[in-house]
Amino acid sequence: MVKEVYVGGLGCVSALGKGVGIQLEKLIAAESGLGNLSLFDTNHRVVVGEVKHSTREMADMLGLRSDKGYSRTTVLGLMAAKEALADSGVNPAGLRIGLISATSVGGMDVSEVFFREYLRDKSKGRLRQLIGHDCGASTQFMEKELGISGFATTINTACSSANNAIMLGTRMIKAGLLDAVIAGGTDSLCRFTINGFSSLGILDKDVCRPFDVSRSGLNLGEGAGYLFLNSPEVKTNNIYCSVAGYANANDAFHQTASSAEGEGAYLAMKGAIDMSGFDRNEIGYINVHGTGTPNNDASEGVAMKRIFGDEVPDFSSTKGYTGHTLGAAGGVESVFSILSLYYGYVWPNLNFQNSISEAALIPVTVCRKKTNISGVLTNSFGFGGNCTSLVFKSFKTNKL
Repeated sequence: MVKEVYVGGLGCVSALGKGVGIQLEKLIAAESGLGNLSLFDTNHRVVVGEVKHSTREMADMLGLRSDKGYSRTTVLGLMAAKEALADSGVNPAGLRIGLISATSVGGMDVSEVFFREYLRDKSKGRLRQLIGHDCGASTQFMEKELGISGFATTINTACSSANNAIMLGTRMIKAGLLDAVIAGGTDSLCRFTINGFSSLGILDKDVCRPFDVSRSGLNLGEGAGYLFLNSPEVKTNNIYCSVAGYANANDAFHQTASSAEGEGAYLAMKGAIDMSGFDRNEIGYINVHGTGTPNNDASEGVAMKRIFGDEVPDFSSTKGYTGHTLGAAGGVESVFSILSLYYGYVWPNLNFQNSISEAALIPVTVCRKKTNISGVLTNSFGFGGNCTSLVFKSFKTNKL
């Protein structure tokens, strides 16, 4: 039985840019990646966090065949997963290595192209464009490109998906089923999500303002974030931290809303902290789910007060940087949380001015150094009440 699972590699692409280095640079500079949508036309006026490269440009960066089409979700995921593997310095040959990839959109961006043509003329549209529609198609393609043959699966639990992928990967290594896992999530912007979230009335036409009294909705984003998880026997170039705690719980309240008491969020955070062995006052930073919707921020804030009382640790939502990347959120924000732990920073909650009445909490508003952070907590909560929290534990002293 493996006692500890390390994070030996990181990979990320988001509205902040391509690669973990640029994420760190922009987080420290408090520079948002949000802006007007330019990837495709829509009737909705929205602010989003889009990756500033076309799908074809990213496919070319990855050396993929120019005569093939790829879903944006697949290309984003492969870019981040390849970086995590390369960062680890591990050759997967001969290892029992798995890929656990999360997504909620799948290949919807390509499917939309087919249906727009098909609905106009039933003799039009290339059926081949539907091959990558299924969420598992991106995982299968990534598995092949990464040279992984030990295990692969796909998780779709809405916005908690990537945290659940990391949790499952950690559990499989602990159980001795795998030596290492590349785990995280990928999602791309598409008309389906823009239209869907607009129909729910939770898109902010301006930049999102998590935990602010004036908050009125979220900004959608896209990107991918993956961790290279490994047992201590697998030697990596880096040991960023260990996965010390994790828990999944369900609010069991509503299809798209959380309860006023934040029951699912409370149970997930409490379970992850209890497993980690940390006292609650030893959590140095919380990367909250913090979507900027009135319901989420109130519910999550109440849940934090239930756990920490009047001594809530430094916390912030980083969705003011990237937008809400849906199924990829846990992967992207786990990378951000680990960067906080490893380099000793707490990230600012952009666009905050006044606290909400339900919890009266004030997040971190400026980027600042915080030495000797022992543990960080990150939350990802999804539709259907699916809530997952992770705790990362420092392995060695901060580096900057």
